[in-house]
Amino acid sequence: MNENINKSALFNGSCFALITTAFTFSIRAGILPQLGESFGLSATELGFINTMWFLGFPISMILGGLFYHIVGPKRIMQIAFIAHTLGIIFTIYSGNYTILLMSTLFIGFGNGCTEAACNPMIADMYSGVKMDKMLNRFHMWFPGGIVVGSLISKFMTDWGAGWQAQMWVTLIPTIIYAVLFFGKDFPKPSVEGVRSLSENFKAMLTPTYIFLFCCMALTAISEFGPQQWVSMIMANSGASPMLILALVTGLMAVGRFFAGPVVGTLGQTGVLLGGAIFATLGIYMFSMVTGGMAYVAAILFAIGVCFFWPVMIGAVAKKVPLSGALGMSILGGVGMFSSSIFQPIIGGWIDSSRAVNAELGLTGSELELAAGQATLAKMASLPGILIVLFLIFFFWQRGRNKRAELELA
Repeated sequence: MNENINKSALFNGSCFALITTAFTFSIRAGILPQLGESFGLSATELGFINTMWFLGFPISMILGGLFYHIVGPKRIMQIAFIAHTLGIIFTIYSGNYTILLMSTLFIGFGNGCTEAACNPMIADMYSGVKMDKMLNRFHMWFPGGIVVGSLISKFMTDWGAGWQAQMWVTLIPTIIYAVLFFGKDFPKPSVEGVRSLSENFKAMLTPTYIFLFCCMALTAISEFGPQQWVSMIMANSGASPMLILALVTGLMAVGRFFAGPVVGTLGQTGVLLGGAIFATLGIYMFSMVTGGMAYVAAILFAIGVCFFWPVMIGAVAKKVPLSGALGMSILGGVGMFSSSIFQPIIGGWIDSSRAVNAELGLTGSELELAAGQATLAKMASLPGILIVLFLIFFFWQRGRNKRAELELA
C-alpha cells in the first residue's frame, strides 16, 4: 500500500460521508409530517417515500461489494457524491410526489455507495487491532450523526423552519467529505484473502448463513422501523419525537463504543438474544405509555437494537468466513431491503388504525396517539419473533461448539 496515502483525511472523509447518511435518515424522519402536509400525502404514501431511501441502499451496496476490487473506493465515492447531491437538491425542488420518490432513491443509492466503499477501504488502510478500532469509530457516526441531525431537525422545526431548509443542512457534510477526498490518493483494493465468487456463493448456501440472512430482515426493521416513523407516531405522546430519536441513537453510539467487552462477555448469540428481548419490551412499552415514560421506553429500545447491525455482520464474518466481503454486503443489503419493504406496510398500519379509531369517535391528537400506539403494538411482534429465532440459534451454536471441542480433543 502507498505509504503516502493521507489516512487521516480519508478516514475523516469517510466519517462525514456516514454523517450524510445519518442526516438523510434523521432529518427526513423529522420532516415527514411536513412532507405529508405539503404534498397532501397519506401515511402509506409517506411509507413509499421511506421505501426509496431503504431500497437505493442495498442496490448500490451489493453492486459496490461485487465491483469494489475492480473500480476501487475512489470511483465508488465519486458516484456517492453525485447521487447524494442530486438526491438532496431534487428533494428540495421537488414539485410532485414522483420526483420526491426518485430523489429519495438517489439519496439511498449514495448511502449504499458510502458503506460499500468505506468499510473495505478502512480495512485496507489499517491492520490488526487498529483496523477493528477504526471500523468501530467509523460506524459510531451513523447513530452519532442521527443524534445531531434529529436535534437540528427539532430546533429548526420549533423555530418554524420549513422542510426545504432542513434538507439544505444535509448538503453540508456532503460537501465536507467531497473536499476531504478531493485530490487524495486512495488505497488500492487488497487482493489478499479474496476468494472466488463461486466459493463465496457456496458458503452463502449453508444453513447458518441462510438463518442469519432471514434474521437480518427482522433485526433491521426492528431497528429502523420505529426510528424512521418516530415523528409521525410519537408526535402526540407528550414527549418530543426528535429528543426520543436523539436519546436512542446517542445510547447506541455509546453502546457500540463498548461493544467489544459486551460481546466478549455474552458472546454473539447471547447479545442477539438479549437485544431481541429488550427491543420487544421497548417497542411494546412505547405502545402503552405517554409523557416522560416514553423516554424510559426509548432507553429499553436503544439497549435492544444497539448491537443488532454490527453483531449480525460480525456473526457472518466469524461463523461463515468463506462468504467473504460479498456475504457481509449481501447481509447488509437484505437488512435495508427488508426495511424498504416494510415502510409502506407500517404506513398502512397507521392509516388503518386511524380509520378504526375514527369510527370509535376519536379525533385530533387523541386519534393520532391511538393510531400510533396501535401501530407500535404491531411493530413489537417483529423483535418478538426474533426472541424465538435467537433462542434456537443460541442452542444450535452451543451444540455446534461442543461438537467442535470434542473433535479437537
